[in-house]
Parts: sequence; C-alpha cells; structure tokens
Amino acid sequence: PAGERAALRGRIEADPARFLELLARAESDRAADPILLRRVDKGPGGALAETYAPPDLFALDGTGLPVSRTGHRLRRAAFAALREMDAAARAEGLSLLVSSSYRSYAYQEEVFARNVSQDGIERARMLSAEPGRSQHQLGTAIDFGSIDDSFAETAEGRWLSRNARRFGFSASYPRGMEGLTGYLWESWHYRYVGKAAAALEEEFFGGLQARMIAFMEVYR
Repeated sequence: PAGERAALRGRIEADPARFLELLARAESDRAADPILLRRVDKGPGGALAETYAPPDLFALDGTGLPVSRTGHRLRRAAFAALREMDAAARAEGLSLLVSSSYRSYAYQEEVFARNVSQDGIERARMLSAEPGRSQHQLGTAIDFGSIDDSFAETAEGRWLSRNARRFGFSASYPRGMEGLTGYLWESWHYRYVGKAAAALEEEFFGGLQARMIAFMEVYR
C-alpha cells in the first residue's frame, strides 16, 4: 500500500546509514544461508516442497532447554540463538517452554486435517497452515508455552515480546495483522530470522516480519 511505502521511505530517509548497515548484514546472513529468509506463506511461491527438510536439524532432548515433550528439533543456528535467549530469560526467573518446533510436511498434513475436522476448512485456514506452507517446516519456527491467547499475558509472553529480536527471533503473526499474514494472531509463534533481519524489521518495517521478508525477497 502507498501509505506503508511512504512510511518505509520516511524511516529510511531519517537514517539511511543504519538501514544500509542492517540490510547489508541481513543480506550477508542470507547469502550464507539462503533458506534463512525464505518466504513461506499463503501467497504464490510461498510453499515448500513436500520433500523439503532442513539438513542440519538438531535435537533439543538433553540440552537442558525446557521442552513440552521429547523429539523437538531445530536448525542449528536457531538452536544456538534459542539457547542464548533461554539463558537470558532464566536469569530473570523465566522459563521459555518449547511446545512446537520443526514439523515435516506429513506432520503438518495431520495438524491441518485435525483443524479442518474440528473447525471447518475456512477457519482452519486462519488457524493453521496448509502442508508446505508452514514456517515450522523450515526448522526455525517455535511455538512457546500454552499455544493459545493466554500466553501473551504470561511473564514469558511479555518478555519475548520485548526481547526476542535481540536474539534474532520475531513474531510471525502479530495482533490485528490477519489481512497481511492470513492467520489469526499467534502471540506464541516466533521465527528465527537472524539478529540483523530482526533489527531491520523492528526499526524500518514496523515490526512486521511479513513486510521485511517480502522486501528481502525482491531485494537482490
């Protein structure tokens, strides 16, 4: 939209050096890891192949991180960032419970089918991603805590809202942005995008991950 483009232009013009610095760092991170900022959503080109699985998934079992069950896995960069973020939260007496992490295409088929059965196809599409269109298949997305709206009002939910970007995570589905993201608000869902991209998103894209990733997709 024209208004958002004007707002972005205004923020860039207010501090072009900072914008270019963060953009260069985010582009360097993406060059090293092309899937890091891959757009995964409902739009054209936003689907991952059924066969896609990250090559560097790391099991969280035995790492000391709080997990809801055995079997959670993340890509190694996301795991390292989560471990750093977990230590910072623990220092403040908080526990960032990992309730969902990597999901295969097949697992997402089950999740989506269950939501369709419970809520019907239209609402299911607002509540969960269709197979191939889930950020969880990237191995860099995490659901924390209760996986419901109550999480936003917990100490952990408030802490993540304030601090996650310092560690390279950002909220994928903010409140009131259903028209942009295609999904209802999920206060518990964070995606690892790297520290540079997370800062770029916060400082220049209004804290909207979808806008930042769309920009990075066309910036080459």
